Amino acid sequence: MKNINLTALVRCLGAGFVVAALSACNALPMEEYTQFQPLPTHKRVMNQVKIGWEVRDDVADYCAKAKGMGKEAAFLTPPLACAVWNTPAKECTVVTGKTTTHTALGHEIRHCFEGHFH
Repeated sequence: MKNINLTALVRCLGAGFVVAALSACNALPMEEYTQFQPLPTHKRVMNQVKIGWEVRDDVADYCAKAKGMGKEAAFLTPPLACAVWNTPAKECTVVTGKTTTHTALGHEIRHCFEGHFH
């Protein structure tokens, strides 16, 4: 029998009922912890970015709307966090819930510089 990460399962199943989870029923996937090569400066969306951090109770709903997710996708894989960027203004806002991780925060900050990378 396969071992099940009960914490991840509870987060995943409880996302719609108890706590907002990250974009894809998340305990973050292992690829979030692997090293990556930053895009070269000339390929980034922005290099000099003013970053803001907004903490919201409704992070799953807010981020689903910001990402243009349909209701079904948002229900099945509610976002834990998101980044909303304005390239002309060189501004980016990272949005998380009241509880987050360094990994989730770093992931969203990477979006501020590189845009969509996954």
